[in-house]
Amino acid sequence: MSIEKELIERSNNECELCKSTTELKVYEVPPASNNNADINIFICDKCKQQLDKKEELDSKHWQCLNESMWSEVLAVQVVSWRMLNRFRNETWASEKLDMMYLDEENLAWAKETGDHENSAAVDLHKDAYGALLQDGDTVVLTKSLDVKGSTINAKLGTVVRNIKLVKDNTEQIEGKIETQTIVILTKYLRKK
Repeated sequence: MSIEKELIERSNNECELCKSTTELKVYEVPPASNNNADINIFICDKCKQQLDKKEELDSKHWQCLNESMWSEVLAVQVVSWRMLNRFRNETWASEKLDMMYLDEENLAWAKETGDHENSAAVDLHKDAYGALLQDGDTVVLTKSLDVKGSTINAKLGTVVRNIKLVKDNTEQIEGKIETQTIVILTKYLRKK
């Protein structure tokens, strides 16, 4: 049986964190060491986006951890523990963390990513006006820019289509101007 079929059966075709039944997918709980259902959970897109820090955290959405933290599935417990730690400054999450128990080995797995040490802040690619940018978006330059190492001058109002986000730097995107791919700072962009 495939991992996805196993997870669908295990979860009754619901998100194992919030019980949603829409846009469900397999999520491999990092750091993954082998490919079996024990280290995977079945979750909705909203949970995945927030787990992966691709969307601002929604405290109300994560109230679901009141139930999922008690799951018999260890991977669900680990993810619940990690998410509760992201909200540890909120009373409800702090209380849940005090009640939750993971043995030494499983707590080590939960801590292995270091996510529990980070703040709940999510760094996202945003344009000069705070609009969320995503791969494939079209943007407009809000300032004329000289392209370093080139004779190209990107004028104010230049449209850049099908951008790519720079993964390790939320202040940069890649886009093509006059057939040349360049890196552009997000503070000089407006989402179209």
